[in-house]
Amino acid sequence: MTDLITSILDRAYAYQQQLPEPPPAPQPPTGAQIAKWIDHTLLKAEATAEQVRDLCQEAHQYGFASVCVNPAYVPLATGLLHDSTVPVCAVVGFPLGAALPTYKTFETLANLAAGAAEIDMVINIGALKSRAYGLILNEVQAVAQVAHNQGAIVKVILEMAALSAQEKIIACLLCQATGVDFVKTSTGFGAGGATVEDVSLMFRLVGPQIQIKAAGGIRDYQTAQAMIAAGATRLGTSSGVEIVQVALGASEDFGAREAGYG
Repeated sequence: MTDLITSILDRAYAYQQQLPEPPPAPQPPTGAQIAKWIDHTLLKAEATAEQVRDLCQEAHQYGFASVCVNPAYVPLATGLLHDSTVPVCAVVGFPLGAALPTYKTFETLANLAAGAAEIDMVINIGALKSRAYGLILNEVQAVAQVAHNQGAIVKVILEMAALSAQEKIIACLLCQATGVDFVKTSTGFGAGGATVEDVSLMFRLVGPQIQIKAAGGIRDYQTAQAMIAAGATRLGTSSGVEIVQVALGASEDFGAREAGYG
């Protein structure tokens, strides 16, 4: 592991001097296709079961990429969406990332057992800033292994607004070494949310092998478009319905496809 970390730090230093050329940007979605790029999200502490039910109904109706909820609501969301193609995404170590690695692994297993098919995990931000890079590698690898063993997708939340330029680069390269599916900008609970600059940096560092999820502060279609243009292929937002409606035109009739729903 020491050799791996040394190699990552060497690359990070080189990238601080000159970033790699950006890979080709993903083909942007058009119209209703944007729904498949959105994790329809409800992570507030005061979220109610009725609000989660509404979230799932909207996700089923519009065909979002997933619903993203706190672990306590994974069983409810899974039950509501059992006849839908929309998967459930659960957060792990959320929102601070400061749980022990073993707790994050156990939380991942519990979420998967409850029906989650995607995991959004927060790294230990303090450990990264303390240069405990082995801890970051270990916790991300452990979560990725148990999730991938069950066919689940793993997105790693870096909380970019809390990191220096050097730390952003190192965090992305550490995640790249673990083989996760996505790196994600933010929890939405930190000092700042997604920025075009951070998404572009992440995409240049690890894309397209690892995808980019932009989350935090994406409340309108224009912002969603900007994040996609910068390299994001997934958006975490509670404004998914409004974004899709603008993409299609507010006058279109959105009939619910609810045969057999929940």
